[in-house]
Amino acid sequence: MPQDGLTVAVTGPTGDLGIALVSALERSRRVKRIVGMARRPFDPASRGWRKTEYRQGDVQDPDSVRDAVKGADVVVHLAFTVIQASDASRAINVEGSRNVFETAVASGAERICYASSVAAYGFHDDNPNWLTEDIPPRGTPTMPYSAQKAEVEGVLEDALKKSTRTGAWIFRPCIVAGPTANTFLRQLPYFQLGERLPDPVRRFLQGMPVLKPVIPDAGPSFQLVHEDDVASAFVAGVLGRGTPGPYNLAARPIPDAAVELTAEMVARVPGLPAEVSWLQAGRKPVWMRTTRAQKELGWKPKHTAKATLNEMIEAYREELDRVSD
Repeated sequence: MPQDGLTVAVTGPTGDLGIALVSALERSRRVKRIVGMARRPFDPASRGWRKTEYRQGDVQDPDSVRDAVKGADVVVHLAFTVIQASDASRAINVEGSRNVFETAVASGAERICYASSVAAYGFHDDNPNWLTEDIPPRGTPTMPYSAQKAEVEGVLEDALKKSTRTGAWIFRPCIVAGPTANTFLRQLPYFQLGERLPDPVRRFLQGMPVLKPVIPDAGPSFQLVHEDDVASAFVAGVLGRGTPGPYNLAARPIPDAAVELTAEMVARVPGLPAEVSWLQAGRKPVWMRTTRAQKELGWKPKHTAKATLNEMIEAYREELDRVSD
């Protein structure tokens, strides 16, 4: 029986996905109250959010987490260090997630919705060409973000063993992009590595599209999914549609041989910064089937990968124009 008047606690409400998700929850008639916990202050009213309350806190702090999830029917965990993920980030990504999950279970939340990632599967040569949810998440040890995403799924599984009440919806989106979800554009190595690479490699890559100021409209060699499409899947989980478990989220892939060539070359250069590990994703296309999300959640992406990329690029160009004015 559908439950109305839901209270939803969200960690990381101001990140790439958080903004789209909270906006979607604000529009849901079944959601009565939203508690957004973030380390930095934000004003919900500035985005027109009327149901959302701000809580300043850190996932590593048990007291602030308890305050945020108290009385929540659903806990949505988005907070995670993405590009800067390293061995040093385990305190936030792994232990912080453990804190959120165990506190949610102890508080009696009915559902946990966790933002995992396609990276949890790992970028392994023996992965099938198309990943489904029955493939175990084993991460890539040399890529901290991937390894930690896989580890956190195990942390969640352990936390759920302490309760028969709480169920978990685990969403594994591919790269999330869109007008406000621009980490892909701003922080992935394709955008930032130019000045940090050795001169011979930099000179070679400067002639390639992946290091141009705007990613070419042709698209990447992996799947993209629009922030609003991911948000709609999370809303389905918040409302209890489908059954607990993992769900792949992705739009149709667009291949680009230039990205694969760049990844192969850069991967052979020793002594590069930790975020270069992201380029491993380009060496083997990582594509996901989304049949389960479509059947159980009634989910279908409204935006193609190409349209998502174009929308993100256009938003970035508009921002550049505003800055230059």
